[in-house]
Amino acid sequence: MESQCSFSRLSVVFRVVLVLIWVALAQSVEAKTDDRWCHFPAIFNFGDSNSDTGGLSAAFGQAPFPNGETYFHTPSGRFSDGRLVIDFIAEKLGLPHLSAYLDSLGSSFSHGANFATAGSTIRPQNTTISQSGYSPISLDVQFVQFSDFRSRTLSLRKKGHQLEKLLPKEDDFSKGLYTFDIGQNDLTAGYKLNLTTEQVKAYVPDVLNQFSKVVKGVYGLGGRSFWIHNTGPVGCLPYILDRFFVTTAQIDKYGCATPFNDVAQFFNSKLKSTVAQLRKDLPLAAITYVDVYSVKYTLISQAKKFGFENPLVACCGHGGKYNYNRFNKCGSKKIIKGKEIVTAKSCDDPTVKIIWDGTHFTEAANKLIFNHIVNGSYSDPLIPLEMSCHQ
Repeated sequence: MESQCSFSRLSVVFRVVLVLIWVALAQSVEAKTDDRWCHFPAIFNFGDSNSDTGGLSAAFGQAPFPNGETYFHTPSGRFSDGRLVIDFIAEKLGLPHLSAYLDSLGSSFSHGANFATAGSTIRPQNTTISQSGYSPISLDVQFVQFSDFRSRTLSLRKKGHQLEKLLPKEDDFSKGLYTFDIGQNDLTAGYKLNLTTEQVKAYVPDVLNQFSKVVKGVYGLGGRSFWIHNTGPVGCLPYILDRFFVTTAQIDKYGCATPFNDVAQFFNSKLKSTVAQLRKDLPLAAITYVDVYSVKYTLISQAKKFGFENPLVACCGHGGKYNYNRFNKCGSKKIIKGKEIVTAKSCDDPTVKIIWDGTHFTEAANKLIFNHIVNGSYSDPLIPLEMSCHQ
């Protein structure tokens, strides 16, 4: 696994050369035509906590401070100290940060909407959020929300409604970028039910079948440009390492749990095959598969090289080997001697930490991840974000 996930000098050089050739070709025609560069007027995002900009907070209560402390300086609905990869994507495309579809206060959807919620899965879960922590807003629900959002937007615009300035234009739905970052929670859900690794792998095809249905549904409503992230190395997350029993023999030399990473890689291989089939089924779609797993694993396994320290220790948490306690999560408070005290605080310098709260990444890590994927060197096909409207 390590040989697959670590940077191979030859493969990296090969990827970069291909990307540079592509960019050079695009730049050579830029003076004559603007067709090679995509001009996405909007982003429509589907996902879980890795890209949730306020959905779960709007529905079930704000992610508490110190979430948001680095960039927003206040809780912002994100489970991080600052910006997420989806925020950097929006900034790169010259668009505002996405408002959560569920957030009715102070939101503008003129440049797209975010349907992601923390804890979301592709398949609906047969538990409540209080029982398992998984959001009831699974991917199929997010698609229903998108479909309703689209139809109501078009209806209001036809009526010349006063709210139209806060809504996308009609063409934005066909010209926009559709981003997906979901699947991680589907894997961990099986382990919470005490399923074996093989049992978790056995239901992955059904998970991806449901994922495929949603992508086809978006395509049926006019979506044409898709940017799809695979899932990260869950075996390197403190909440996995702390909660589930892992033997010493199952820990790799970087401290990550091999069985969980193996399942993530299995999911990713099947996801890549699913994307290949979607390209055949949806001939007008431009679908980019983005290998964030490799970037995240390399970041963790070579943390010092990138200026980070203690890669598996959470910045915001309380106690234990990984500074993580699922009963005392980031921002948790207790009444001590009549005073409300934050018992799970952030570290002194989040910029040198990779893991924010045991489950999610810091802004510094998210920025590095984005910088590695934006040029297309971890994409299939090998095209940068700004050209992902092309097949």
